Amino acid sequence: MTDDRQQLIAHISRDAVFHGDFTLTSGKRASYYVDLRKVSLDHRVAPLIGRVMVELVDTIADVDAVGGLTMGADPIASAVLHQGAALGRDYDAFVVRKEPKDHGRGRQVEGPDLEGKRVVVLEDTSTTGGSPLAAIEALEKVGAEVVGVAVVVDRATGARERIEAAGYPYLAAIELEDLGLGPS
Repeated sequence: MTDDRQQLIAHISRDAVFHGDFTLTSGKRASYYVDLRKVSLDHRVAPLIGRVMVELVDTIADVDAVGGLTMGADPIASAVLHQGAALGRDYDAFVVRKEPKDHGRGRQVEGPDLEGKRVVVLEDTSTTGGSPLAAIEALEKVGAEVVGVAVVVDRATGARERIEAAGYPYLAAIELEDLGLGPS
């Protein structure tokens, strides 16, 4: 395990795992909630996320851009963009809106032109896989080639299975066991 990954796990465990009674995106109840925005927007942790996720994205050949459904993926994509550049990678970033804009150019995918580009969909914490799949649908409409989904924390609640069943590789930087958690 890399030092960056160990440090990231420590920050998430300490600052982004909340215990109590929570309702997840799926509607299921959980005894804990992983709120990565508590760390993905922290100046100490964002660079760690970027380096750990660059390492994960690097396992997929010829990636042109990274991003995902706003809002969870936005700070992750920004961290990968900046840390990737610092490490000599040329990953661009993009943002996928939940719905196309109803004004201006009416775009749903913001950032560089992705037609014919190999992209990885990012997610902070994946529960059902719904957000990455929604992003994939929008990306394919603009001609992007989605070559994988990479998440910071996998909750082990079916996202991996759903995304892989749809035909996309699924990569997770951190599993529940890494955080000392088990299924809710």
